Amino acid sequence: MTELEKGPTGRRRGRGARERILSASQQLFRDQGINQTGMDQLCAAAQVSKRTAYQHFAGKDELIAEYLQQVDPTVMSSIFDSPDLSPREKLLAVFDMRPTNPMCPYISAAVELHDPEHPASQYASEYKKAVAAKLANAAREAGAADPEQLGEQLALLLDGAAARTRVLNANAFPTAAAIAVTLIDSAIAAASRDHGHRETVSR
Repeated sequence: MTELEKGPTGRRRGRGARERILSASQQLFRDQGINQTGMDQLCAAAQVSKRTAYQHFAGKDELIAEYLQQVDPTVMSSIFDSPDLSPREKLLAVFDMRPTNPMCPYISAAVELHDPEHPASQYASEYKKAVAAKLANAAREAGAADPEQLGEQLALLLDGAAARTRVLNANAFPTAAAIAVTLIDSAIAAASRDHGHRETVSR
């Protein structure tokens, strides 16, 4: 590949083709879906030739997998790694995110691909498990009675809010956040009661 080459519009393009392809995939996959987006359209949107696209990505499957890895590289870490938030605040902060597209891209990809062995489906599965694990860790730090269970409950609540928002075209995250408050405070209170009971028994 030369440093400069002509794209589909005939204009000479510099470096950054890979970034343009990923940027185009984020917009097109989000707006019209993975299956409805072809490589010709992606190349036109990114202003690169198909030859250039296939030099950066072996095929559409590889591009889809990398697209998912680019979707949420910092948002979750900015919440869970924040020194300014208490563990309880971290658990609630995930419900304050306002995605451009309310439908979770990981769920969308898994539904469209229909293949659990697809690299993108596997990444989506790993991502969902990682989010639940981070929620469980924060729940543990917050003093929840069963942090793993609470983590799974909150992860399910997040996915449900995203799907309901998409289907009804109405923001379901405030309602989900209110439910999360009840779940979190109940789990913390249960741990406190259990701790008090053990202290009483040990005396």
